[in-house]
Amino acid sequence: MLYHLIDFLKDHFDIPGVAMFQALTFRSAMAIIFSLLLAILVGGKVIGMLRRKQIGEDIRELGLEGQMQKKGTPTMGGIIILASVLVPILLFGDLTNVYIQLMIVATVWLGAIGFLDDYIKVFRKRKDGLSGRFKIVGQVGLGVIVGTVMCASSDIVIKEKMPQNTGCAEVIEVVENGQKHDVYLGEAQKAAKTTIPFVKNNEFDYHWLVPAEGEWGDTLTWIIYVLAAIFIITAVSNGANLTDGLDGLSAGVSAAVVAALGILAYLGGHVVYADYLNIMYIPNSGEMLVFAAAFLGALIGFIWYNSYPAQVFMGDTGSLAIGGMIATFALLIRKELLLPILCGVFLVEGMSVVIQVAYFKYTKKKYGEGRRVFLMSPLHHHYQKKGFPENKIVVRFWIVQLLLAAIALVTLKIR
Repeated sequence: MLYHLIDFLKDHFDIPGVAMFQALTFRSAMAIIFSLLLAILVGGKVIGMLRRKQIGEDIRELGLEGQMQKKGTPTMGGIIILASVLVPILLFGDLTNVYIQLMIVATVWLGAIGFLDDYIKVFRKRKDGLSGRFKIVGQVGLGVIVGTVMCASSDIVIKEKMPQNTGCAEVIEVVENGQKHDVYLGEAQKAAKTTIPFVKNNEFDYHWLVPAEGEWGDTLTWIIYVLAAIFIITAVSNGANLTDGLDGLSAGVSAAVVAALGILAYLGGHVVYADYLNIMYIPNSGEMLVFAAAFLGALIGFIWYNSYPAQVFMGDTGSLAIGGMIATFALLIRKELLLPILCGVFLVEGMSVVIQVAYFKYTKKKYGEGRRVFLMSPLHHHYQKKGFPENKIVVRFWIVQLLLAAIALVTLKIR
C-alpha cells in the first residue's frame, strides 16, 4: 500500500527523494527490517496470548532426551511468521504484480490449512489433527492454482536473449565493466520453461514431453505442468513439515533456502544480471525479492523465540505454509528443478521417513517382524537417539543447508 501511495505522490507532487521509496532494493531492505522487528515485538504478545488460552503442545513419549520438558510449550506460532510476512509485503510490495499476488495466495492458503490442523489438535483434542487426505487436497488445490495461472496469465512471460538485433523486439543498453553494449531481447513469450542446473543450455521446456503440437499440445503441456506444480508443492510442504521436530531447525533451514531464492529472483528479474550470467530473463519477477526479504526477516525473527529452548513452536500453521511458499516461489522464478539441491535437508528428512516405513513393511512381510534402517525417523530424531545434543544437531543441519544453498547459487556459473 505504501508503494502505491508513494507512486501516487510522485505523479502528483514534487517531493524530493520520494523515488527512493520505489526502488526495489530499498523496499526489500525495509521489508526485512520491518518483518524482523514485527516478529520480535509482536511474537512475545502472541506467545503470551497462546499461554493464557493454554494452547500448548501435547508431547508423545518417544524416549528422546529432553522431550517431555517441552510439554505445554505454546504451539501455532506459525501465526507470527505469517503475519510478519503478509504485513510488510502489503506495505512495501507492488500488489499489482502477479507474482506477489500468487505468493500472498500461497501464504494464506496453506497457512489456513495448517491453522485448521493445529486448531483440531489443540481445541478438539484430536491428536491426528486434520485428516491427511484433506491436507493433500489443499496442497493439490494450490498446485492447480499456481500451475494454471503460470500457464494462462498474460503477465507471466519470459524474454529470450537474441544473438543479434535481427528480429529482436527490444534493445536494452547495459553497462558492463565500464563498457556499454546492447542486449537484444525477443518477443515476450508464454512458455512452460524452467532452468536445469549444471547444464550449459540450461532451459527445459515441458512441451518437449508432449508428442503433439497446436492446441492439443498446449493443453497437454498445461496438464503436465500443473501435475508437476502439484507434486513439487506437496513434496516440499510435507518435507518442511517433517523437518519441524527440533527447536529452531525448520525455521533456520528455511531461512537459508529463502535467502538463496531471493538472490535467484533478483538476478533472473534484472536484465543486466540475467545477460551477464546468461540465465533466463523473467520480466517483473524481481519484485519477488521484496517477498523473500519479508519472508527471511519473519523466519529470523521467529528463531528469536523458537531457538533452544523454544518458547513457542510453529506448528503446522507455520511448517505447512513455509514449505508451500518455498515451492511456489521456486516455481514462479522457474527454478523448481533446483529444489532437490536447495531443499536438500527437506528432501533427506522426507526420504528418511519413506525409507523407514517402506523397509519396515517389507521386512515385516518377509521375516514376520519389522526392521528399521534408522534408529528413528525423521533423520534428526535418529541423531537424537544416537545421543547427540539437540542444539548440536540443529546447528549442524543449518550448516549443511547453508552449504547446499551456496551450491545452488554456484550452479549459475557451473554448467
